[in-house]
Amino acid sequence: MNLVRVTHQHTNRLAQEKSPYLLQHAHNPVDWCAWNAAAFAQARAEDKPIFLSIGYSTCHWCHVMERESFEDEKVGAYLKEYFVSIKVDREERPDVDKIYMTFVQSTTGSGGWPLNVFLTPDLKPFFGGTYFPPDNRHGRPSFLSLLQQIVGLWRERKLEVSASADELHARLELITARDAKENSPLTPQTIRAAVESFKDAFDSMNGGFGGAPKFPQPSIPLLVLRTARRFGDAEAQRMVLTTCDKMAAGGIHDQLGGGFARYAVDAEWLVPHFEKMLYDNAQLVQLYLDAYLISGDARHAATVRDILDYVLRDMMHPDGGFYSAEDADSEGQEGKFYCWTHDELSKLLSPDEFIVATNYFGITKPGNFVDHSHPQPLPGLNVLSVVTPQIATADLPLLDSAQAKMLAVRATRIRPHLDDKILASWNGLMLGAMARAGAVLSEEKYRVAAEKNLQFIREKLWDEKSKTLFHRWREGERDSVQLLEAYAFQLAGVIELYEATLNPAHLDFACELATALLAKFYDPANGGFWQSPADTTDLILRIKDDYDGAEPSGNSVATLALLKLAAITGRDDFRQPAEAALQLFAHRLQNNPAALACMLHALDFWLDEPRRVVIAGDSAAVSFQELLHAAHSVYQPNKIVLGTTGAVEPFAKTLTAKAKATAYVCTGQVCQAPTNDVEILQTQLH
Repeated sequence: MNLVRVTHQHTNRLAQEKSPYLLQHAHNPVDWCAWNAAAFAQARAEDKPIFLSIGYSTCHWCHVMERESFEDEKVGAYLKEYFVSIKVDREERPDVDKIYMTFVQSTTGSGGWPLNVFLTPDLKPFFGGTYFPPDNRHGRPSFLSLLQQIVGLWRERKLEVSASADELHARLELITARDAKENSPLTPQTIRAAVESFKDAFDSMNGGFGGAPKFPQPSIPLLVLRTARRFGDAEAQRMVLTTCDKMAAGGIHDQLGGGFARYAVDAEWLVPHFEKMLYDNAQLVQLYLDAYLISGDARHAATVRDILDYVLRDMMHPDGGFYSAEDADSEGQEGKFYCWTHDELSKLLSPDEFIVATNYFGITKPGNFVDHSHPQPLPGLNVLSVVTPQIATADLPLLDSAQAKMLAVRATRIRPHLDDKILASWNGLMLGAMARAGAVLSEEKYRVAAEKNLQFIREKLWDEKSKTLFHRWREGERDSVQLLEAYAFQLAGVIELYEATLNPAHLDFACELATALLAKFYDPANGGFWQSPADTTDLILRIKDDYDGAEPSGNSVATLALLKLAAITGRDDFRQPAEAALQLFAHRLQNNPAALACMLHALDFWLDEPRRVVIAGDSAAVSFQELLHAAHSVYQPNKIVLGTTGAVEPFAKTLTAKAKATAYVCTGQVCQAPTNDVEILQTQLH
């Protein structure tokens, strides 16, 4: 075999980093630095403005701007002479990203990635935006001309720029300040009003809440389902089930390999932005599990299996950690890995397979996808979607054989880049999804994967001695970053694993995580949770994240997780901070509910005494596992499932097994008749 030595004309300091995103830029002619004290000191010593560029490794428009500008020798030389240039992976440092994204959104009215911001040497922003083109177009200056304007300002009006940065920083502090407002009652009407606003935005033709571009944002349909149950709203339930069906049939769903892309650029869920994110797929598992429990439709359960089997096959480290994302691009072209041409399929498939597959997937000669970001888009590409779902029984074997051939050929293509860093935050979301799916579907492999994942996190990212959870692990090395999202998402996932197994060791770890979370992030003066600890030295602000977007906020997840843990353990020291967080955000929940849809899940849980399913007996017994599955097989979003040993609340410890495994459905100190019959337990829960 011939070994080809790859040589690079440029290598910058990012070559020493672990982030796949930073490593993508390690050979740009830009003299990049990582976000660290040395870079800040250089900016101060040389009295240069900082050019801060934030993105992530599977970000399509980040690749475009790199290709157009950051690989340009002239741009690289100009940045080196006049700026200290810093690259940040927003997935590793969402706390840094949040500060500067808030600045750009507040000054320009929009945000996104790549995020490009100019800072004073003391890290205060004074100008920013997102993607800048290489030439003047659509009213935007070219990137190089923008750099020249910034340099002119810095030379000639530096004092004004610094004063403006101070003023903008003060405004940023006001924007991000979160103090509890008095007299903000939290009632079921708060949730109902929020869901009515979502229903008003429902797309009755295509499903989903809102128009193009269309994000799944599972926290919204999950909330609508909760409210449908609380208020007996059949229309709301229908909206969500329609949305699930439309998404599963759409191009946003990888019809061959499983999993979902991040969003669709159209209203029909047809053309995706092809990158696949771990956090999206984890939340979509939860949505399709709820849809399955409500509808009984086996297609919803099949979608859950489809997502999780994709994750186990393509997104899992051999030792159990879950990788972060897969790219939209391969060989420099968006969607090339996933799309098909009419001619390609006519040569691959038999005539009968071809007829069935092209009808089912809507394959046409002109295609349905064009990569508008590429100067030479590939012709005739088709994104696969289910256009004709009704297939004759006799044709099903033909469709199966066609899909098998297509998947085999796709496996020989050059795959999109895999971002193989392992984040405690997103792993917590997938941990919970795997654990719950194992319980709901009685699929042992998902429970095993969840147990293995938690073992990985505890070995690689948890320091037992100091009770510290770090955020990122890659290639044998962890970072030193402390983030609310890491603790909150892991806490939520571990609680779900406990409920799926009733292993007391998992409950003990959940209590350790919750105690550490409260010590590092809770604000006892005003309520709510800071995104970063008080001793974080590289941030100009401490922020309480209050936005549930594609990812839920740490505040929302922490609040619901602590409420659930308090109900399981009976500990007021977990319940009271969660209630204080609800009060802190009460005004926002009432006035801008779309911003905190996931926090409304916590409010929904808090408004009622939760239904508790207590299962007593030998957890290894078949009868115990059957009751445990039955407890998870009924849609009851505000129930908790617990055992009778370990750190559970005192009343549960008084309940005993009657001859064999026994289930008690309790509210407060009152329980229905104990049962060891699966059907009776399900009836009691209904």
